[in-house]
Amino acid sequence: MKPPALILLVDDDPAYRRALANELRRAEYEVILAGSGAEALAALTSNQPDVVLLDLQLPDMSGLDVLKAIREQLPASDVIMLTGHGTIDTAIEAIRMGAFDYLSKPCPLDELEVRIQRAQERQALRKRASLLERGLTPPDLGSAFVGTSPAFNQVLDLVTRVAPTDSTVLITGETGTGKEMVAKLIHARSQRRQRPFVVVECAALQETLLQSELFGHERGAFTGADRAKPGLFEVADGGTVLLDEIGEVSLATQVKLLRVLDTSTFRRVGSTTEIKVNVRVLAATNRDLDAMVRQGLFREDLYYRLSTITIQLPALRERPTDIDLLVAHFVGLLNERFGSSKRIGAAALDRLRAHDWPGNVRELRHAIEAAMIVCGGPDILPEHLPAAVRRTAGASAAAPSGQALPTLEELERAHIDLVLRATNNHRGQAAGILGISERNLYRKLRERQ
Repeated sequence: MKPPALILLVDDDPAYRRALANELRRAEYEVILAGSGAEALAALTSNQPDVVLLDLQLPDMSGLDVLKAIREQLPASDVIMLTGHGTIDTAIEAIRMGAFDYLSKPCPLDELEVRIQRAQERQALRKRASLLERGLTPPDLGSAFVGTSPAFNQVLDLVTRVAPTDSTVLITGETGTGKEMVAKLIHARSQRRQRPFVVVECAALQETLLQSELFGHERGAFTGADRAKPGLFEVADGGTVLLDEIGEVSLATQVKLLRVLDTSTFRRVGSTTEIKVNVRVLAATNRDLDAMVRQGLFREDLYYRLSTITIQLPALRERPTDIDLLVAHFVGLLNERFGSSKRIGAAALDRLRAHDWPGNVRELRHAIEAAMIVCGGPDILPEHLPAAVRRTAGASAAAPSGQALPTLEELERAHIDLVLRATNNHRGQAAGILGISERNLYRKLRERQ
């Protein structure tokens, strides 16, 4: 449970100070008191209040001087000025100096609570944005893009051209082709690279939760919304939002996304207040949005708005000449990670070349990692490879001329069945291994019925 907010109440009227402190404590706030500017500054040496309620008129110094000291010592704290008659002009000056808000005394408790909650919401937003900027703003991942095939080089060339712009980009391709990595590379090479990069897993959340995650919500907007929460579009202000698996979004949410793209404004769930942001939107999907538009499952206007620039990632089977380079790259990375010096054997490499890779580059990496863990010696042999790779490679080598090979859909189905058996039909674990969302796995299983 989150601890109650710590309030520093600074007022020279003892009766008013005690009465207001009692009301705040009944509202489950933790309160410390100060009767002068000097006492307030002394309290700051041992406490870090979330919100300071500061009277403008103090006996020993100006409230503006105390405000200036608080802004210097505790910039993360928010200050709400308490003003008396005839001090509104001074209160406005306090706002210019960095105060969060002001209220006239005596102030109703419910109004004061609203201001305190707004201050806490702003602090939560600042913290989320700071964490994202430090931990989720990706570096330039150019060295992780391995390949020399024409199809792969065409993708990198398009990324180089589109990254410096603010254009919306639709990244399409099969599962495991690296759509999120491409989005991160676009962000890292854009003018927004110092701002947050936020990924929204559209398929992983229910309708109400997805809208709340995207746009935020007000307190009481729905059952369980016990406090207001800023959305990821607010958190990403100035940066980039990746709408991953955009093809899974409902028509109702599509309408709201279109409005954000067109106007850069939105409303939190349960609110009537417009919020304006400056966000670049990237979208990714493994589905055929053009076909979904024809079927009435995806809005045509949103599709055209998202696909200002479309980057189609090739499947691994479409760039077979890159397999050797990718294998060497992953072996090198994993040797560094495991502190080993293993190498891929020629026979194992032949099996890897023969596999169709329905899971694309992600499946290849998992296959190399599994083989390196299983391998006890310095050389990775065919028997160290996952059974699905050995089986499809062996079937390809043994198939008589003219005999039909398994289709991609059949290989994907076999791969999903293998992972489900290995996890005792635990769909959450299976989805993690397959590198797709649990909702996407459910959809694939339903389509087979």
